Amino acid sequence: MNPNTPAGPRLTALGKIVVVLFVAACIFGAYYLYTGKKSLKEALPKASSLMGDSTTTAEIGIAYGTEKQRWLEWAVSEWEKTSDGKKIKVNLIPMGSLEGARAIVAGDKRINVWSPASAAYKDIFVQEWQVKYSNNPILKEEPLALSPMVFVAWDERYKAFENHYKAMSFASVHDALQQKGGWGSIAGKPEWGLFKFGHTHPNQSNSGLMTIVLAAYSYHKKTRDLTVADVVEPGFQQWLYELERGTSGLSNSTGNMMKEMVLKGPSSYDAMLVYESVAIDYLKNAEGRWGQLRVVYPEFNAWNDNPYYIIDAQWSTPEQRKGADKFLQFLLSEPIQKEALKHGFRPANTNIPIRFAESPFVQLASYGVQVDLSKICEPPHAEVVNNLLASWQRTQGSR
Repeated sequence: MNPNTPAGPRLTALGKIVVVLFVAACIFGAYYLYTGKKSLKEALPKASSLMGDSTTTAEIGIAYGTEKQRWLEWAVSEWEKTSDGKKIKVNLIPMGSLEGARAIVAGDKRINVWSPASAAYKDIFVQEWQVKYSNNPILKEEPLALSPMVFVAWDERYKAFENHYKAMSFASVHDALQQKGGWGSIAGKPEWGLFKFGHTHPNQSNSGLMTIVLAAYSYHKKTRDLTVADVVEPGFQQWLYELERGTSGLSNSTGNMMKEMVLKGPSSYDAMLVYESVAIDYLKNAEGRWGQLRVVYPEFNAWNDNPYYIIDAQWSTPEQRKGADKFLQFLLSEPIQKEALKHGFRPANTNIPIRFAESPFVQLASYGVQVDLSKICEPPHAEVVNNLLASWQRTQGSR
């Protein structure tokens, strides 16, 4: 080199440090790209949290009965607007009440909360869980909203039915289903066809289970202490067989059955047994399509309290359990409970009144909606429920 040639620019000490850091970063990135992708992914959330980024801290799955669908979907949309809702994601998983219980016992890791329509299947769920997992599956439980069962029928046909049978009850529905001439024998209306009564599938849906529970209580004219002996009594077995062989529907969703009744009119069902809340939610929808519906309360009834069970499952993390509890408190808050009332539920929060001018229980009184009930039946024990379900299954034969 010519000593007279001027020297090129030289790196300063700071420049050398920058180059070294750049090379090191390249090596680091290449290393994780080829040998440590998982470690890099784990590092990113930690880095974002250090920078103050708001991220999801928990994701909870709630298996729920579809009778609450409209209300819960609205509640989740409101939850997402809150500070907790921005960190705790709620996934609603629509399932029949019994279907949800069986999915949890089978180990469905999507589910951290079970919210059936009632506690009717709780004892069986606990027994089946303990056989498989030993511990008590319910970490915490609270009722969300109450709803009894109701017959809902097309008003014109209800009046004809009432004129013949004096009242709509399990006994009169049973007798109407035995009429070989259908509406021709009941009301001189052969063009109406057979009397069509529906309820959901007792082995999949809580409202179907409650139908046969209340049918048993009604047959034996009692409100408590239903026994296995009551269920297997030959007279009741024959009566249940006759009732259920004439029943149609058997969907796993009360909401879907009610929707079908409103959509298709009397050609699908003359009457069915559903939750009061579902009937209230659809009364106005039906009026402009097929005429007015009528709500009738069975003499022997029961509360469906829509419990919220936080499940003590091994797949639920502490963050998921805390998130489930926070969402529970949100559902029991006054604004969310007031919305439940709009959908026909009786709020579990006792600060929310039911009787006031804008309440559906006042506005829909002309449809038969009422606040007071006469005879409330207690949930039967697990062995009674199991025998009722077995009895019902035998009524189906080859169906």
